[in-house]
Amino acid sequence: MSDQIKFIVDNLNKEPFRKNYNLITFDSLEPMQLLQVLNDVLAEIDPKQDVDIREEMPEQTAKRMLSLLGILKYKPPGSATDMSTFRQGLVIGSKPVIYPVLHWLLQRTNELKKRAYLARFLIKLEVPSEFLQDETVETVQNHQRMLKIARQLRVEKEREEFLAQQKQEQKNQLFHAVQRLQRIQNQLKSMRHAAADAKPESLMKRLEEEIKFNSYMVTEKFPKELENKKKELHFLQKVISEPAMGQSDLLELESKINEINTQINQLIEKKMIRNEPIEGRLSLYRQQASIISHKKEAKAEELQEAKEKLANLEREVSVKTNQTREFDGTEVLKGDEFKRYVSKLRSKSTIFKKKHQIIAEFKAEFGLLQRTEELLKQRHENIQHQLQTLEEKKGISGYSYTQEELERVSALKSEVDEVKGRTLDDMSEMVKKLNSLVTEKKSALAPVIKELRQLRQKCQELTQECDEKKSQYDSCAAGLESNRSKLEQEVRGLREECLQEESRYHYTNFMIKNLEVQLRRATDEMKAYVSSDQQEKRKAIREQYTKNITEQENLGKKLREKQKAVRESHGPNMKQAKMWRDFEQLMECKKQCFLKQQSQTSIGQVIQEGGEDRLIL
Repeated sequence: MSDQIKFIVDNLNKEPFRKNYNLITFDSLEPMQLLQVLNDVLAEIDPKQDVDIREEMPEQTAKRMLSLLGILKYKPPGSATDMSTFRQGLVIGSKPVIYPVLHWLLQRTNELKKRAYLARFLIKLEVPSEFLQDETVETVQNHQRMLKIARQLRVEKEREEFLAQQKQEQKNQLFHAVQRLQRIQNQLKSMRHAAADAKPESLMKRLEEEIKFNSYMVTEKFPKELENKKKELHFLQKVISEPAMGQSDLLELESKINEINTQINQLIEKKMIRNEPIEGRLSLYRQQASIISHKKEAKAEELQEAKEKLANLEREVSVKTNQTREFDGTEVLKGDEFKRYVSKLRSKSTIFKKKHQIIAEFKAEFGLLQRTEELLKQRHENIQHQLQTLEEKKGISGYSYTQEELERVSALKSEVDEVKGRTLDDMSEMVKKLNSLVTEKKSALAPVIKELRQLRQKCQELTQECDEKKSQYDSCAAGLESNRSKLEQEVRGLREECLQEESRYHYTNFMIKNLEVQLRRATDEMKAYVSSDQQEKRKAIREQYTKNITEQENLGKKLREKQKAVRESHGPNMKQAKMWRDFEQLMECKKQCFLKQQSQTSIGQVIQEGGEDRLIL
């Protein structure tokens, strides 16, 4: 089975499919995608099968594929009783059914193309018996010849439609390809211009930036993403492994979450009371560092997307260039050349339309001449019959036939002699022309060959000089590079030292200001706390926090009492709600019974006695 899949993947990656599959991606295809792959292979064999199966019913798709496979003489593996299984697997896109079909089709694609093309002409048409018994159909003269001409006309019409469609598709593809190629060539030209003007220093800087980016992606971004994915996977596995949760479990979790939130709030309040300056400064730095890291990740993702887009565009450029070269063996036309080519195509299309009109006139004239020929043949047969009867009466039967044969043989002999003489004259004249052409080409190529030798010698000298200059440039560049690296290290060290001193200076200023603010707040607090004035004492921070704490404790006590009351009344309230729902359902049932009684009065009668309903039939 693995060899079969490998053969299928290898052939689907080649021309004309170019699917770019591997064993894993192909084996992970969905049933609808697998059916589309099978349909693409069948469309390569028979162009009429080129449809999108998403726009078609599954039964129609299976019927169409089965009919084509029957024409191609495909026999499913297994006995005749497995045909229903094969049809069902083809409808649902089963891999054990699709894989053998793909393997069989890809092994003999060219042979099956020929068979599918000839099948249109080899399938016997069932003519109804009522048409065969019609006298008009049986008495038509030369009906076999007329059928042959009609068949040829139909084939030519189909070929004309196919060529027109193919021509239009190729025009559209060429137009889009030329536009895309022009855009990409402009980008490539600008990039080459930038690369040509670049210096060793700029190239080294660009390489260093690329190395930094790659090292950041490998050491920071990718490990973080991998760690996040592992955490997410572990969390999902943990959720899957846990049993299903009920309403009581959810309530318990909510209570735990509320408790943890209260603990977090208490810790935050304690932290605010302490008011540690170092921690505040670190939190500020942490926030700035997180913002910078997020920006860095976003820019790295944008750069990665731009690189992928550039790589895709380069691949498209190479593919389109190869396609255009394979199409006509030349480069893609641009600018004025393309305009001249379009004008040439328009002139050819007008000529084609004129020729097509002339062909139509010739066909009409051919029909008239054909009818005239038939009439003349009938007249000739009648005259020939009369001549034979006359020869039999005179006793010289066969005289006219012998005379015609002698005249035909003599005419053939004279034609053969004339052709022989004309052939010898043509051959001698052709030999003379070839000899003169060879001498002309030799004389024309002699100065070109002489000039080519001089150019070769000059090219060798320039190549040697270029190699020498290149070696000198490499040695000079290496020396400059070593000096540049030393200077860069010194500058880097000085910058780091400057940054350390600057950060130390800012840190010292910040600590001084922070200590001054704390000292001022401490003196104000002491004044307010020692003061004999009650208004001033109330303004103290300690008194305010004490008051807030007592208020929050009283509020928490009230909320706990309320929660306790809600828990105690939860069971009776739920029971009462259930009783109301049952009562509502009972009243609805009575309403339905009353309405049914109103609509079915002929069936029986409902009597209410003692608070009970009785149905009397």
